[in-house]
Amino acid sequence: MAGEGRDVVGPMVLGAWDAFLERAAAVDLDRPTRLPGWRAHELCVHLGAWPDHAALDDLVASARAGGTGTPPDVDATNARVTAAHRDASREEVLAALRRNREATVRYLADEPAELDTAPAVSTVGRLPMLSVVLGQAYELAVHGLDLVPLGAPPPPPSVLDAGLAALADVTGALAASSDITGGAALVTPDGGWAFAADPRGWTVRRVSGGRPRGAVVEAAADVLLEAASGRTNPAAALVRRRLRVRDLPELMRLAPIVESAPGIPGGPILALAARTVGGAGDLLGRFRGRR
Repeated sequence: MAGEGRDVVGPMVLGAWDAFLERAAAVDLDRPTRLPGWRAHELCVHLGAWPDHAALDDLVASARAGGTGTPPDVDATNARVTAAHRDASREEVLAALRRNREATVRYLADEPAELDTAPAVSTVGRLPMLSVVLGQAYELAVHGLDLVPLGAPPPPPSVLDAGLAALADVTGALAASSDITGGAALVTPDGGWAFAADPRGWTVRRVSGGRPRGAVVEAAADVLLEAASGRTNPAAALVRRRLRVRDLPELMRLAPIVESAPGIPGGPILALAARTVGGAGDLLGRFRGRR
């Protein structure tokens, strides 16, 4: 997606920010979420920009330095930031969210375009800087879904679509960096996104109609994002026919990505493919021939 440029990626990310800010402002931040130990407060705190935590600024610095270094420990970082701002007021938390959106606006407006394709060290490895920026859309879409049980409206379809674009982009990038030749399509009733990778690089394209060839993971956009993030058990979603997979052996070619980046978006689906093809023949047989 870095090749698509800021005119495409920018509106996707900023639209996701606007939708999340609206929903965060509509819920009680003291209510617990489905994430163990996290209230809406902690969920929003870790998405914000603080004096002691400015993730986007750090990523820009990494891209300027050529993408050297090792990925940060996301769990340790989240624990530190949420603990440090556990007692922040509602107004402070919402202001931190707005600051992170503003940091994204500044990046898109002020940084040179050549930085977009420069590698930056993200939590899942080295990615083009603009792909990292787009990755915010995935996180905002998934966390927007986390706020729905608290009374927030579901994220709009455009935000879910942006989240799936980011998921396809990151998975393609990690496949290429792992010297994997393969790909998959994430298909929803409204379209979706597909990626193809080999050791030379990867491409991402929109799926606008029909059923692509090769590995396909098909579901409603929210189900795809919840399965990819581990909010929904993908095996249970398969059994209930909320999620369908075509060409599991092809999808399994991507499964080694999980070993190199265990916390990647989409990891639960790839792990399911490995388990299903590797040993759960009964489950695999149940889905042969289905859409």
